[in-house]
Amino acid sequence: MRPAALRGALLGCLCLALLCLGGADKRLRDNHEWKKLIMVQHWPETVCEKIQNDCRDPPDYWTIHGLWPDKSEGCNRSWPFNLKKIKDLLHRNESSTGRQNSKRLRRDPPDYWTIHGLWPDKSEGCNRSWPFNLEEIKDLLPEMRAYWPDVIHSFPNRSRFWKHEWEKHGTCAAQVDALNSQKKYFGRSLELYRELDLNSVLLKLGIKPSINYYQVADFKDALARVYGVIPKIQCLPPSQDEEVQTIGQIELCLTKQDQQLQNCTEPGEQPSPKQEVWLANGAAESRGLRVCEDGPVFYPPPKKTKH
Repeated sequence: MRPAALRGALLGCLCLALLCLGGADKRLRDNHEWKKLIMVQHWPETVCEKIQNDCRDPPDYWTIHGLWPDKSEGCNRSWPFNLKKIKDLLHRNESSTGRQNSKRLRRDPPDYWTIHGLWPDKSEGCNRSWPFNLEEIKDLLPEMRAYWPDVIHSFPNRSRFWKHEWEKHGTCAAQVDALNSQKKYFGRSLELYRELDLNSVLLKLGIKPSINYYQVADFKDALARVYGVIPKIQCLPPSQDEEVQTIGQIELCLTKQDQQLQNCTEPGEQPSPKQEVWLANGAAESRGLRVCEDGPVFYPPPKKTKH
């Protein structure tokens, strides 16, 4: 083949390769687009139900599960979690929580609603090259331990939950400037947790853990009145020896850019009945959640155990 012809063939192959890569990149970007964030909080007592791992004395307040883009799943697996980046957060408020309480939070699940996560609504596989780095959120660690505790994994592996939330959801949320670093993502989640103040809202509405059953509508209607939007409430289905479902998780949805409350579903729209798995890696000890069915629901009081 003549040199000119060879150069032409190589150039053609190069152009074809670039065209294919461009198309693949566009498909990847399209697949990772998301429209809303989901602030997810769970009830630790329900999280710990049927779990035999290091899960005792759950906190008596709602805690964070996560902040999720509405389509996020493992957006960037190559951006590792680094505990050193949030170590300052672990020490903040240590004086207010006290040494004894800090020790309890490290070891035992809290008895209040905590953060599960801040999730983009459905984005999947956004960036597998952005690993979790604890060092980046070191300033947040005191609040993380209190309000976003890992009630499943034993100490000293408490950062596994945060690593999972970052790699699955945080790397997708990073499309937004306000969430485009680990410090911003976890910090903004904690801000939203304080602003929404779910624990105080439920108490003021007279909704407290009780051996008596509530109606799912009690939660839905009360939260809609306070927040002005339709939430999503998830329950643990009853086991064979249980009478009713158990409340486990409350989701409040937010706009993508400015994180303002919005409906999780529109009036008259039915939420997806899809079952949710609680924690990373689909641990055998964890049980699935699903959208609560209308009817009675158990809001379990914390069970304290002696060590």
